[in-house]
Amino acid sequence: MIARDELIELGRYNKPHGVNGELSATLDCDCALLSHFTCLVSEIDGIFVPFFLDAIRPKNVSAALLTLDGIGDERQAAKLVNKDIYVRKQEYEQLMTEEDADGYPLDFFIGFEVLDAGKHVGCIVDVDDTTDNVLFVVERKDETIVQIPAADDLIVDIDEQEKSIEMDLPEGLLSL
Repeated sequence: MIARDELIELGRYNKPHGVNGELSATLDCDCALLSHFTCLVSEIDGIFVPFFLDAIRPKNVSAALLTLDGIGDERQAAKLVNKDIYVRKQEYEQLMTEEDADGYPLDFFIGFEVLDAGKHVGCIVDVDDTTDNVLFVVERKDETIVQIPAADDLIVDIDEQEKSIEMDLPEGLLSL
């Protein structure tokens, strides 16, 4: 049984979206983080019930359309309307401690603009941490994707207010 003190609240279900059980949700975090959790938990009839996430369709940084395993129609989805969304506190804390050397969570930079010598390179849409060398996945204006090493020695400045990262990229890196 899941206890309340094992959970941390991350958002709320709003309303069903369509007839196939998809739910709109407002989140207190970047919706991309949801995919890192084993399950989402909501209180149903006084019991904390786990729901496994099948799909996320981001609407913006803090809102998404969610598809949950076992919720297949509008009637089932309606039971979750206005319910809080929780995740296990242990998983959340572990995810938040998986940081780079400067203390930023790996997913912190999603949405940041990358600049090289003052010129716009693109927007970070994902962080690939599946290998020892963490990569920023950057979408360029022409919608092509480039991967840039997230190495500290390439980062010149991080502007949290402007959501931008100034980098000193080796010549030819962007044409690979």
